Amino acid sequence: MYIMYTYEVNLKWSDKRKGTLSSPVLPQNIEVATPPEFPKGMEKIWSPEHLFVAAVNSCLLTTFLSIAENSRLQFISFESKSTCNIDKINGKHTITEIILQPKLVIHYSQKPERAKHILEMSEKACLITNAIKISIRLEPEIIIEYNLVPLGNSF
Repeated sequence: MYIMYTYEVNLKWSDKRKGTLSSPVLPQNIEVATPPEFPKGMEKIWSPEHLFVAAVNSCLLTTFLSIAENSRLQFISFESKSTCNIDKINGKHTITEIILQPKLVIHYSQKPERAKHILEMSEKACLITNAIKISIRLEPEIIIEYNLVPLGNSF
């Protein structure tokens, strides 16, 4: 059976180097602008570069949650830092690498090697990372907690 999904995002220019993203199915708008590192860029506003890296990072999370649930991995917490490197190549700014640094806290009863493997599977299965050709480096950190009860098993 063929299933196609569609996600609509609209953009409206507001002024200078700034616009607003919206979607007919979402209640909140996001203001976007040229990043401050570029001419006439604006500080403290989401940029396309932030959104791009956020898409990769949030895809890692949602894919991890699905695989962790299917694998019955119990975990206490998950957070992830993501960064992208931009270089000027042949006169064009190019995103050359994305670094994902998930930090997963697991209960001592879980195996850290298995948790790391599930994180690696999640990065490889992520729809967004599979759609781009940029190098993605996964640098997971697994923390073993001896005093807390796992929360990630209540899917």
